[in-house]
Amino acid sequence: MSTRADTLKPAYPQATRRALDMQGSLLMLVFCLALGLQQVAIKWVAADIAPLAQIAIRSTLAAFLVMGVAYARGVRLADARAVFWPGVAVGLGFASEFCFVALGLGYTTASHMSVFLYTAPVFAALGLHFLVPGEQLGLRHWVGIAIAFIGIILAMAPTGESAGGPAVSSLIIGDILGTMAGMGWAATTVVIRTTKLSEQPPTLTLSYQLVIAGLLLLPFAALMGDLSDINVTGPVLASMTFQTLGIAFAVLLLWFALLRRYLASRLGVFSFLSPVFGVLFGALLLGEALTWNFIVGGVAIISGVIVVSAPAKRRAPVR
Repeated sequence: MSTRADTLKPAYPQATRRALDMQGSLLMLVFCLALGLQQVAIKWVAADIAPLAQIAIRSTLAAFLVMGVAYARGVRLADARAVFWPGVAVGLGFASEFCFVALGLGYTTASHMSVFLYTAPVFAALGLHFLVPGEQLGLRHWVGIAIAFIGIILAMAPTGESAGGPAVSSLIIGDILGTMAGMGWAATTVVIRTTKLSEQPPTLTLSYQLVIAGLLLLPFAALMGDLSDINVTGPVLASMTFQTLGIAFAVLLLWFALLRRYLASRLGVFSFLSPVFGVLFGALLLGEALTWNFIVGGVAIISGVIVVSAPAKRRAPVR
């Protein structure tokens, strides 16, 4: 996929990327397991601390950690100023993504959120199609997008209320918010690919995302009364520690490190284990019911995204 690397000098040395080896596969498995647990960890303690407050607090705390890593790796204030507006844009996309995740988890299940959040590559492909030369979609991509959107409609289709689960109307609202979270994730991808951020150290981009998410979501959570209604318990402390250190800090930095070392196409296909783990953990740990239409629709969504994201086969040279 093309970037502006032809006209802009990279801000850091370019790494040689290779196919996944055993170490890379194990690290990707850890990455997918952690992301699969993310929505479950938020939902697990939602009765004691609202999802919006969880994400606002974890983003703020992780921002200080990531900025420390960025500084240790040579990122300075001048580097941040050079990409200020793109940085603000990715921060807004990141904040909107997790705001929709937090709001959506109040209506739908962790299993549903895990799948609908992963519509992001479809929306990113559509955005890049119109904004980046050389990123135009072919027939295979349009077929994948069609499969994914059919899956979205099927997964959201009402089939009656499940015992002990959210009402159908609540699920639909949450699923829509989950899809909007996927759009927010896609927006950050498009901004990074179409601006100077594509040549900046990943710690700088992640710093912008976490700082702006904290600055926006903390006041919003306070306005909603979520910060004043926190019941500190053992599970709350465990969940927030996992989310802050495990997800917002370690896992996101791990992802960027893997992108520097391995081929993005191989990592992308492997990452589709995340929503699968999310559904399994939601069912096993939270007892969430899985309807037949959600299972079939979820499989269609993930299949469509894989079709869109899979690298094109190279043609053999003509002799």
